[in-house]
Amino acid sequence: MAELMSMGDIEAFRGDLDSIQLPSGEDFGIPSDDDEYEEELNNKYDLKNKSGFGNIIVVDNLPVVTAEKYNKMIGVIKRISGVTDEGQLWMPVDPETQKSLGYCFIEYDTPQEAELAIQRTNKYKLDRAHILALNGFKDFDRFMELADEWAAPEIKPYIPGENLQQWLTDVKARDQFVIRAGNDTEIFWNNPRQSGPDLWSSHGTYFATVHTKGVAVWGGAATFDRLSSCAHPQVKLIDFSPGEKYLVTYSSHEYGSRFETHNVILNIFDVITRKVMRDFEGSADEFTIGGTGDVSGFSWPFFRWGGGKDDKYFARIGKNVISVYETENFTLIDKKSLKVENVLDFSWSPADPIIALFVPELDGGNKPARLSLVQIPGKYELRQKNLFSVTDCKMYWQSNGEYLAVKVVRYTKTRKSTCASFELFRMKERDIPIEVLELESKNDNIMAFAWEPKGHRFAIIHGEARKVDVSFYSMRTATCTGRVSKLTTLQAKNASALHWSPSGHFIVLSGLNGQLEFYDVDELATMATAEHFMATNIEWDPTGRYVATAVTSVHEMENGFHIWSFTGKLLYKISKDHFHQFLWRPRPPSFLTAEMEEQISKNLDEYSKKYETEDQDAVTQLRRKDREKRKMLQEEWDSWIQKWKQLHEEEKLERQLLRDGQASDDDEEEYEAEAVEVEEVLDVRQEIVPYEFDHEQF
Repeated sequence: MAELMSMGDIEAFRGDLDSIQLPSGEDFGIPSDDDEYEEELNNKYDLKNKSGFGNIIVVDNLPVVTAEKYNKMIGVIKRISGVTDEGQLWMPVDPETQKSLGYCFIEYDTPQEAELAIQRTNKYKLDRAHILALNGFKDFDRFMELADEWAAPEIKPYIPGENLQQWLTDVKARDQFVIRAGNDTEIFWNNPRQSGPDLWSSHGTYFATVHTKGVAVWGGAATFDRLSSCAHPQVKLIDFSPGEKYLVTYSSHEYGSRFETHNVILNIFDVITRKVMRDFEGSADEFTIGGTGDVSGFSWPFFRWGGGKDDKYFARIGKNVISVYETENFTLIDKKSLKVENVLDFSWSPADPIIALFVPELDGGNKPARLSLVQIPGKYELRQKNLFSVTDCKMYWQSNGEYLAVKVVRYTKTRKSTCASFELFRMKERDIPIEVLELESKNDNIMAFAWEPKGHRFAIIHGEARKVDVSFYSMRTATCTGRVSKLTTLQAKNASALHWSPSGHFIVLSGLNGQLEFYDVDELATMATAEHFMATNIEWDPTGRYVATAVTSVHEMENGFHIWSFTGKLLYKISKDHFHQFLWRPRPPSFLTAEMEEQISKNLDEYSKKYETEDQDAVTQLRRKDREKRKMLQEEWDSWIQKWKQLHEEEKLERQLLRDGQASDDDEEEYEAEAVEVEEVLDVRQEIVPYEFDHEQF
């Protein structure tokens, strides 16, 4: 029997409780829930398989340095790794020689940051003899489990993955769209004959969502499995390259954090391998020079892609330079930037590796403004145009790269007002001829400009703020394909934006408060006018068959979206509280040649018979469903009427008793209705009102 201790003995005990050794397996009759709780945590969070060192990395192949160069080596590692707190970095030293051992340990805040550091810094070339090798500390357990003798790996049977573009084979040729409302992101098929319905990649193969720890990439025909994830803590903005090969991510961090010296981080990921192909770090000032857009002082997208669908080049604007990189090795072309003094803006041709750049006036107008077309990678100038008295310039490429329109705003001779005109470049013709287009009223403000996709026409909104006109032009005429001509002008329109159909031919003019006009440019006729009150977004589907208008959460009321036909007929509408975003799923470029598309257009009547039959079957099916629904409602009504007739019959005796035994259901005409008024005194009050007699009146 164990020896008992008095309370005095217990209070006098001042030893270390951890030094007390209890008999193995003895709980002294007091059950413990530690084991059960530990098992619950292990099952819930899989703690048995985690070492707890996921946020620590090992940097190997460092130079061995003496005590005199120790601090300098620490500074180099901190600059490469991005850590600022010395407590996060430990480089062990040989106690006998006082030299470093050629490796160090770095602790990050989260495992995601550690993984990102490995991706970005592994194989970093410190010098010719030292190429850094980075591994996670937790990986050493896996290295220790390697067998001493090599064994041939097991060859697993090939399992083909899902075709990420299978949705294009939908037998009904439907499109998909994504909506974001509240905390939910939902993807739907567009069914125009039914009442129900973050960022797509350029061709619609992938869908990306932004999270605190990075970006998740999804794909598939209907299941939308998670294909990969790209680690980038606190990511704020993302952008796909035109060919879907790369994903650009951006984050910014407040000063005072460990990112104080590099508070802006840009990563370019390979979408398939998730590998960081190139990263850019620096202060906010380094990334806000140049550009036209603004996101909290930051121009986005920061990189502009060129070279067509091959994603061969990307470029950024800086102070007096345009830095052009090639994706073959993610380095500058010729290892140097294109120097352009005071360059303000640039843009890529959608089809060819050609850059159009704008340089404003210098030296108070002594040096004129300049438009230049530069061929990449040779960096030689194809065409140049000097401009005088210029205050602003904006470039618009046609989608095939056949034309470039440059809106030029100039001072008038008095320099008290401005006027606008267009410089039109014909990119596919010899020597790239330029034509100047001036509006009939030179004092008109240019409010919007838009090219017809894959076409030769363009539209302009011009005029005063409350009275604007919409003019349509063509780069061709019936007799000459080398001159611009006006097609028509729609006067006094309530329009503020232009929305061309992706297939051309049709355009939607949108105005304030959601006014819409569906216009046929081929026939120069209005097809329909409509309104979606307070609409904030208007988007065509990629085939040009449907138009979506949406009211997002910038307005507190009427949140949701409407789907219209290209002719302006409202097909259906959906209301969604806290509605944030609507995006059609893009389609990849067609594999059909121009000749094949032309042949299909000629034989369209033959193809249309099949779809007309399917449409008629769909209409017949909907009518049958409507008839069945009406029949069901009629049956419900008849059942309800029968129920109340039965109840009325059951209460007949009670009604007779209430009417002094008279059965009045069938002979109501024997009775006359008489109105009786009853007056009742509810309250009586007496009150003496004092009155003063005036003697002077008499």
